[in-house]
Amino acid sequence: MPKITPFLWFDKDAENAAKLYVSVFPNSRINKVSRYPGDGPEGVEEGKVMTVEFELDGQKVIAMNAGPVFQLDEAFSFSIDCDGQAEVDHYWNALTADGGKESQCGWLKDRYGLSWQITPRQLIEATTSPDREAAGRAFQAMMTMKKIDVAKIQAAFRGE
Repeated sequence: MPKITPFLWFDKDAENAAKLYVSVFPNSRINKVSRYPGDGPEGVEEGKVMTVEFELDGQKVIAMNAGPVFQLDEAFSFSIDCDGQAEVDHYWNALTADGGKESQCGWLKDRYGLSWQITPRQLIEATTSPDREAAGRAFQAMMTMKKIDVAKIQAAFRGE
């Protein structure tokens, strides 16, 4: 079976981004840092970090410093499957710290521009319930939120 590895393009912050990510997720580590052997993209000098191979909870990811030609945007995101408000709060707070930006419906951008979806299981259960009326209430509640509030989603689902 082929392995699929997300590959992230950064201007110059690949190593710092990887350090943040492995500090936030359990079972995570940096495996390898490669450096440019000669002149890299415009403004990248010999010896500067080229790629960082790391794992997030066992998922291999590669980050590359390749200059400002391409920028990360919401067209690619990592989705974090959480169980309960404490996990939502942990990931939300860690990834919005020091310059991260809240979006809506559980989405955020970290300080390096990578998009994340902080998705509690309770939200998925409520919005995909066979009770379509209750699911609709939970969905409408979600649409008013930035960070997902599990208690409010559950209350909306129950019609409270």
